[in-house]
Amino acid sequence: MSTRDLTAAGDLVADAAAAGFGKLRYLFVSLAVLVLDQWTKWLIEVHLPDHSAQPVLPGLLTLTHVRNTGVAFGLFAAQGMTGGSWMLTLLGLAALTAVGVYFWFTPSRDRILLIALALVVGGAVGNLLDRVLAGAVTDFIDVYMGSHHWPAFNVADSAISIGIALMAFDSLRLHRPHQPA
Repeated sequence: MSTRDLTAAGDLVADAAAAGFGKLRYLFVSLAVLVLDQWTKWLIEVHLPDHSAQPVLPGLLTLTHVRNTGVAFGLFAAQGMTGGSWMLTLLGLAALTAVGVYFWFTPSRDRILLIALALVVGGAVGNLLDRVLAGAVTDFIDVYMGSHHWPAFNVADSAISIGIALMAFDSLRLHRPHQPA
């Protein structure tokens, strides 16, 4: 290997590291989601007994304390950390790893995508933390109109949903050649 090859390889590694560290600022979005998610869940757990509800906007929004042992909307619910819950935890970790790799390889100039991925990471970590530490995820936001209820959710679920919507938006918009960031 020539000196020129070594220099080029070193420059490539340095550029990748600089881009990676520049993207770390997006992880503050993940941290903010995680902190807000855990804080709101803690508030609900401390101030609202299990399976009770507190109307916030009658006819539209109620805070309700629900423990979800399944995935989104209570699908595949289990009692405690059974084999099924461990499987859901492992699948969640695998998905989080995939999103993390996607984040790492996303160019710094793709700001919308990086924010979207950061939202998904923050939400996934918040729900995984609950599942590992408590065997269930605390859901508490109950949105409804009349007798039509959306299943209860939390801040982490909201961040994941917004992140996925931003990813869809980003994939549908026309990508023009970008100038280096």
